[in-house]
Amino acid sequence: MKGSLLVAGTTSDAGKSVLTAGLCRWLARQGVKVAPFKAQNMSLNSAVTVDGAEIGRAQAMQAAAAGVEPEAAMNPVLLKPGSDRTSQVVLLGKPYADVTATSYREHAAVLSAIAVDCLFDLQDRFDVVICEGAGSPAEINLRATDIANMGLARAASLPVLVVGDINPGGVFAALFGTLALLSREDQALISGFVINKFRGDPALLEPGLRMLESLTGRRTLGVLPWAEGLELDAEDSLGLSARVAPVPALGRDVLRVSVVRLPRLSNWTDIDALRSEPGVLVRFAETAEELADADLVVLPGTRQTVADLAWLRARGMDTALLRHEGSVLGICGGFQMLGTSITDHVESGTGSVEGLGLLPVTTTFGADKVLGRPVGAWRGHEVTTAYEIHHGRLTASSGEEFLDGVRVGAVSGTVWHGALESDGFRRAYLAEVAALAGRDWVPGERPFAAVRQARLDLLGDLVADHLDTDLVLRLIEDGPPVGLPFVPPGAPRA
Repeated sequence: MKGSLLVAGTTSDAGKSVLTAGLCRWLARQGVKVAPFKAQNMSLNSAVTVDGAEIGRAQAMQAAAAGVEPEAAMNPVLLKPGSDRTSQVVLLGKPYADVTATSYREHAAVLSAIAVDCLFDLQDRFDVVICEGAGSPAEINLRATDIANMGLARAASLPVLVVGDINPGGVFAALFGTLALLSREDQALISGFVINKFRGDPALLEPGLRMLESLTGRRTLGVLPWAEGLELDAEDSLGLSARVAPVPALGRDVLRVSVVRLPRLSNWTDIDALRSEPGVLVRFAETAEELADADLVVLPGTRQTVADLAWLRARGMDTALLRHEGSVLGICGGFQMLGTSITDHVESGTGSVEGLGLLPVTTTFGADKVLGRPVGAWRGHEVTTAYEIHHGRLTASSGEEFLDGVRVGAVSGTVWHGALESDGFRRAYLAEVAALAGRDWVPGERPFAAVRQARLDLLGDLVADHLDTDLVLRLIEDGPPVGLPFVPPGAPRA
């Protein structure tokens, strides 16, 4: 078979990434050579490919679902917000420009052409390409510069599925309204709907599904049930739950981990492997009080180290960290905060600021971004899952070496994201945390890679069991059905 499909959504977090990954997994099981694609992604959760390109973490996860190596062509444009008004544009895996919402328009035509070329390239090399949209296709204020939703669908004549999240309510209005706000030409590509995160008996939805089809001339291809325990690589940290129930403990005690929820938190999937261990309770903390009883405090990555350090101080969390008697782990931006000073004329332009002083490290930001997939070891435990993404160059004056970083007592820092996914290292590190805290904690035995694969298999099962896969295949091979009705009023006229 040969073809493509675009998964759009009524909102952010409607389930586009999950459905795209599920379709990739299901197709790969059928022996189809499939690739994911997202023309433009806005996320602070990114990954590094084997050749040193930075892409959205969701596309790396979808590539894993498809059983292929992620590459820059799968996410040619990545926007990394630095503030409420500016973003860094990463083009084909490398920094391209810093833009505002207004200045982005000047680059839209170039970025769109590159994105479409990448899609065509993937179509030449793979049997099927499953594309993911961004936000909603009905964001009519952005349609003129859209390169990820209907702009892409029009350029490549893609059939489009619109997925809606039923959990907050109003899903039928959201699906109908999304279609009705599109132009006649865009509507001609909207080929069906999918409802996501449903709890209960799907029969209850039947009257609404029939009415939606009557009003729009488009079928709902499936109702995906609410699925516990997916914990997949989210693009938006707003979707992170503050508390996740731990895997039942094997020892007498539970390890308590508090992750500082920085305003510009990035690469939060560093924490996923901790959550997979039996008896590890991970909480996202926004106050000093939430750090007080933690056996391990994690200072994660951030897109704005200096600004988030100021936020930390404003909440008194710096004092809590200085007084903390348990273990502390800083990752990338969090590592930089733990040092004595940060000199930044690149990311924030603030010059030199004082760090927390918990580690003998100074940081100086460079214009060039460091991207890589390093390997190493700590106390005989190999780390083969790490990647690094940072502008900061760190220099340590003393301390024990720790994964290309430094460690003093119970305080450790590294620029390596993903290191905790290496099972031997993770368990040895947590065992030391437990010993310092006096906890009777026992590590698990299941590899984290197996946990991730099981989650991806669950996505494939959801597609196989709850979607009209025959109709999905017809859309992929044949394209949008001919003669789909127009639903007024359509896109507003300028």
